[in-house]
Amino acid sequence: MAIFRTVRMVSVYQRVRDFHNMLQGPGCRLLSSIQQEIINYSSVAVRKRSGSYRIFSAHPWYLGKSERFGRNSHLHTSCINNSSNTPNAPRKLKEGPGLEHFIANSGLPQRALSVRELEKVSHPYVQVEDISGNGRKVYFDVYGCQMNVSDTEVAWSVLKEHGYVRATQLEKADVVLVMTCAIREGAEDKVWNKLEYLRALKKKRLGKKNVPPLKIGVLGCMAERLKKKLVEQEKSVDVVAGPDSYRDLPRLLALVDKGEAAVNVLLSLEETYADIVPVSLTTSRMSAFISVMRGCDNMCSYCIVPFTRGRERSRDIQSILDEVRHLSDQGVKEITLLGQNVNSYRDVSETSHQGLSLTKNDETKLVKGFKTVYKPKKGGLRFADLLDRVSQINPEIRIRFTSPHPKDFPDEVLYLIKERNNICKQIHLPAQSGNTRILEVMRRGYTREAYIELVAHIRSFIPNVALSSDFICGFCSETESEFQDTLSLLETIKYNFCYLFPYSLREKTLAHRKLVDDVPQSVKVERLNRMVDVFRSEATKVNRVQIGQQQLVLVEGTSKRSKLHLVGRNDGNTRVIFPNVEVEKDGGATDQIQPGDYVSVMITDSSSQVLKGIPLRLTTLQTGALELNEEHFIFKRSESY
Repeated sequence: MAIFRTVRMVSVYQRVRDFHNMLQGPGCRLLSSIQQEIINYSSVAVRKRSGSYRIFSAHPWYLGKSERFGRNSHLHTSCINNSSNTPNAPRKLKEGPGLEHFIANSGLPQRALSVRELEKVSHPYVQVEDISGNGRKVYFDVYGCQMNVSDTEVAWSVLKEHGYVRATQLEKADVVLVMTCAIREGAEDKVWNKLEYLRALKKKRLGKKNVPPLKIGVLGCMAERLKKKLVEQEKSVDVVAGPDSYRDLPRLLALVDKGEAAVNVLLSLEETYADIVPVSLTTSRMSAFISVMRGCDNMCSYCIVPFTRGRERSRDIQSILDEVRHLSDQGVKEITLLGQNVNSYRDVSETSHQGLSLTKNDETKLVKGFKTVYKPKKGGLRFADLLDRVSQINPEIRIRFTSPHPKDFPDEVLYLIKERNNICKQIHLPAQSGNTRILEVMRRGYTREAYIELVAHIRSFIPNVALSSDFICGFCSETESEFQDTLSLLETIKYNFCYLFPYSLREKTLAHRKLVDDVPQSVKVERLNRMVDVFRSEATKVNRVQIGQQQLVLVEGTSKRSKLHLVGRNDGNTRVIFPNVEVEKDGGATDQIQPGDYVSVMITDSSSQVLKGIPLRLTTLQTGALELNEEHFIFKRSESY
């Protein structure tokens, strides 16, 4: 059986000697441990098959294992022939890793490489000039969460830097990249339907003269989860790139031009894209997303995220602060910090930071009554440190964060949310179920009682906090009485917003391996409808209490239903609709309301989804927040419901 390992030598000479011995030997040799972090350079791995050696490029990410995707679709860039007498010998490699690749990987002292040299080192087996997009138009089709929006901006930044141009219309694109989501079956179904449409569009394009063939790429979580199926079954797909391989897109697209399907779905222990400045897909925007960490270590039994996005790793705090300043200079008024488990942020890139004393043995603190499947993590800057420093950069920028885990809410974070006017008094607190046994089967690490106690603790700090949550109904073995506990939790907590879904079995998860998806689909749908009814009923009560309050609203633009109305969001992230009229501003004059303005709005009506009101005056975030506090316009929940 072929042995496959990463080639990673400790010196230039050892690299060259061992690489030569590998090609001359009867099989592959074990040259280093698999689980090594490979940062900012390329590596190669070799597997012997039928007299030839396949060369795999894995720039610049952690190498785990290789999967075979079909005879002509290996995760590779080219082949070299070990036997020139073989009748059907694969073509010889035109340009493989030269001496500069080994020097770059050696770890030895060396001169700084030029941009062109670095470019060459970063893309072995491909000519430097082939990496350029040369003005080709790329179209992005994005599905899923805010993280996918942020990842798309990273991918676009990489391609733009290499000469690609963005297409705003699908039909005019030379390359279509679909950013996918694998969290639920419904999300994947949407992508399969889109790929079917793209296949027909690609076939139609082939019949036109002087028109380059359409290239289709699948990016993101679904790319990692269904890589083999995408390449072997969905023949129209040219590029498959996982969440940690967006840097490699220019090289992958260059390989596609040579008639090969290109795949890179390797997960990384280090990749955070901290050095890449994301480029927005919109020309003007009032809000922006910043990915501060990636991956998840919680291993909930139903969740695919650890298998599609890998282990937790956090960006260094300085790169995040630099991006916040950059967005501030662009006029962005609201920033959302993103992560699969955002409040478990832990920057261990440095042992010391200015003004902060870090202790290597300082363990992460969990909320009372919560536990994890992993050992306590030690050292590094935590989420409270990040939130503190981000909120100080520009007091006129609203700060939000998602998606957190309930276990990671120490008092330091709650104090900051309470004290800083520009940190929104809104917390997403995923519950998933209201029943303790189901929570245990889900491996959530807490009980119903611990969750309710946490909510009470949060409200003791922030009485006017707006809460949102995630819930799943119909999880493995869930009974009717256990589902009733979920409905009662919705009634008890009274959320401002909820994301409600029927359970969808995902491959690779613990539930897929060890549990039985035994709740019928019809029952799941019926329970979902009941969850929606209960949530909307309680949300209607929550919003009705806000009638008569004066709230600070960040204007987003014109309402979709009427050009005579504007829409924005309040501190709790609820949509507020109000007339598009001139209002008073500082100094007594009047002015037209514009997107990005902060407006004081008197709430006059409500539903389960939105608030309606009358605009009073233009203001600033800090001034508006102080006025609301002084006039005691604070959301207080009525004890009557």
